Amino acid sequence: MNNSFLRISIWVYLVLFFLYLLGPLVIMSITAFNSSGFPRMSPWECLTFQWFGELFQDQRILNGIKNSLIIGLGTVVLSVAMGLAGALMLTQIWPKLRATYYTVIIAPILIPGVVLGISTLVFWDRINRMLGLGADSFLSNGIFLTVIGQSTFIASYCMLVLVARLQRYDMALTEAALDLGATHAQAFRKILLPFMRPAIASAAVLAFLASFENYNTTTFTFGEYPTLTIELAQKVRYGITPAISALAFIIVALTVFFALLNEAKLKRQELVAAARKNATVEELAGKIKLPSFFAGNMAAVLLVVFAIATITVVGTATAYDPGQCIADVREQKQLEAEQRIQELRKQREERREQREAEEAEQGGAQSTPKPSNNSGFGNVFAPNSLGGDEGESDDGSSDADPAPSNNSGFGNVFDPNSLQNDE
Repeated sequence: MNNSFLRISIWVYLVLFFLYLLGPLVIMSITAFNSSGFPRMSPWECLTFQWFGELFQDQRILNGIKNSLIIGLGTVVLSVAMGLAGALMLTQIWPKLRATYYTVIIAPILIPGVVLGISTLVFWDRINRMLGLGADSFLSNGIFLTVIGQSTFIASYCMLVLVARLQRYDMALTEAALDLGATHAQAFRKILLPFMRPAIASAAVLAFLASFENYNTTTFTFGEYPTLTIELAQKVRYGITPAISALAFIIVALTVFFALLNEAKLKRQELVAAARKNATVEELAGKIKLPSFFAGNMAAVLLVVFAIATITVVGTATAYDPGQCIADVREQKQLEAEQRIQELRKQREERREQREAEEAEQGGAQSTPKPSNNSGFGNVFAPNSLGGDEGESDDGSSDADPAPSNNSGFGNVFDPNSLQNDE
């Protein structure tokens, strides 16, 4: 019973965790196919693909994607190079200085991105002035400043990934290559670099993703080259459309595709390695019968299903026309709006009739009826709103023709009869 309860609790926790983690992405992806002018999933109106067309026609978004790709590639090159150099230095430095060196290298991760962005902008502006260069020099270029600013802390992430791989490297391999007459450059290129290639690829992907989504540092250094995150932040200030949801759906779809592709590749390598391990000598001498690409490879099956679903969606988008559905929804909205207007008018008439009835009842107790107040501001400007009637006696009786009290301090400006001639 305890094991069953524990197993059920773990599954419930995992379901809730993934709902919390992936739920917003799923909801935002669904809003990309709703014809509503604002990103929402409910109420559902019509299935449409128009927001994808508007996305590819938005020049600001396309320009932001282009700048993000350029800056991301520059950041990958610089960050991976600095991270690899830092990792090699960390493994070869004097052991007593490793802790201090590690702290210095990791420090940029702990510094807020706003501080890094401002410091990068100020530092290179001073360098630009010291060299006597103009405001349009490459030191003031937004792409250059953004790459430098992002690389200051992304290189630390790369170094951590490369150090984890480098700690499993056997230095005896490099020493053996040097003993056999290889130079240090040849030993690095032919022995150490192939060993570090998986870690370098992982560090490159990490650096690109960190650069692509960075906002805090980029907001101070982008200059005339806004990235995608900057453009999205500026659009959110003035209102967004489901085109943003279409962009999010594309990013999620590409992420899932490449994740499944990588998982299928790794699983395939494991199956091939297992087949070679279990092969006989005759099979090794000849041709090993390798398993099918889909045999025991669930990621490959999901990849094919995902590809078929993508082709189906694209084909449906080219043939489906939601014009009639959108016209029906607009007509229904117009009818609902007219019905709402009629209800508001009816409520206004009822309130007016009720107010007139109350004024008629009050007018029966006075010889001079009070002026009608149809200004829509209640009794704010009524002459008796700030004071009681002077003609009212202590016992509650009123004179035949009481004069309104004027205690507002503005004379007879608000007197309802000030603009009319005495009859």
